[in-house]
Amino acid sequence: MKDKKKKKKKLQRQLEHLSALAKEKDAATKLNEPWVGILTLDVDYDNLDRGSFELDWNDYFITRLIKAGYEGKEDHDLVDQWFNQICRDIVLETYQQEEADPEKREKALPSGRKEYL
Repeated sequence: MKDKKKKKKKLQRQLEHLSALAKEKDAATKLNEPWVGILTLDVDYDNLDRGSFELDWNDYFITRLIKAGYEGKEDHDLVDQWFNQICRDIVLETYQQEEADPEKREKALPSGRKEYL
């Protein structure tokens, strides 16, 4: 019985989320503004390195991507390129921050002194 209630609540939250996103998208579209949103986020709880996003967007977002130089035959190709670029930028920024942090680059020497790599 509890599982049924949990599933029902989860489904209700998902429907509310999708309804809110649809309203956001509609409002942005009426204002001729680009819009992109995350519809779903799926996580493999047995392998947390795995997961997926489902995105939605309006035509104004696609137009903005084309103007920014993204290319592809289908809208989803443009969005994939954009999303992959965001992911690369996050990884690069994290790497640069770690490289800039001297505490992350220090190595303890047997003499009790520290060496910075």
